[in-house]
Amino acid sequence: MAIFFDTHAHLDYPDYANDLAEVVSRAQAVGIGKIISIGTDLESSQRAIQLAEKFQNVYAVIGWHPSNAHEAPADIRSALRSLAGHPKVVALGETGLDYHRLPSENEVAQYKQKQAEIFQQQLEIAVEFGLNCVIHQRDSFDDTVAQLKPFAGKVRGVFHCFGENVERMKQVLEIGSLVSFTGILTFKNGQNVRDTLAATPTDKFMLETDCPYLAPVPYRGKRCEPSYVKEISEIAAQVRKCSLEELSDATCLTAKEFFPKLA
Repeated sequence: MAIFFDTHAHLDYPDYANDLAEVVSRAQAVGIGKIISIGTDLESSQRAIQLAEKFQNVYAVIGWHPSNAHEAPADIRSALRSLAGHPKVVALGETGLDYHRLPSENEVAQYKQKQAEIFQQQLEIAVEFGLNCVIHQRDSFDDTVAQLKPFAGKVRGVFHCFGENVERMKQVLEIGSLVSFTGILTFKNGQNVRDTLAATPTDKFMLETDCPYLAPVPYRGKRCEPSYVKEISEIAAQVRKCSLEELSDATCLTAKEFFPKLA
């Protein structure tokens, strides 16, 4: 059985409150060897750590999502420092910029500034602890790359749920960062994402679910879960014209190199 990792899941979400142990077990049964649960604020990050402590194959990423930046205190660095040294915390995030739903016009500048400040603080903590960052960007690609660029050589980012074109993928790789693909690869309208995957170098991408969102075909519209990396990997192997074993070797090695504490 080819082994894969789910490098981006939200296991602390209420969607899994009633059957999380079964969700983790189903993932293991189909060869999903490791799951990384991603924090979206301090409480979510703490829950991710608790899950990593409970399940041997679960790891945590700690950080503050840009869509929640307006709720963040002015400085989250001290709180992140208290969590970042945990042996199963493998990265900072998810962090970045999100301009998809902007407030009223007179509040836009302040909203974007707060996102940028929280992003900057997480990049600084990543440098301090020798970790990389899980990057969220939506309708903010140029600004996200520009803010990450000064950290090139010190912090790498994985642009998760990547849905951009080949040119933008190359921009990400130019600053030493990576991309990660979700169940969108399986969607009928996902040809642009499949084209980008086909053009991405073998050692520059990972696979993820972003569960509970973006369940792949044939589960589209239902709750997503880490076991569905299996369906994502099957389409990815077709796109890459490689075997599942070759895809497993490449993506798992990339994940282990990107997340240095991933045992």
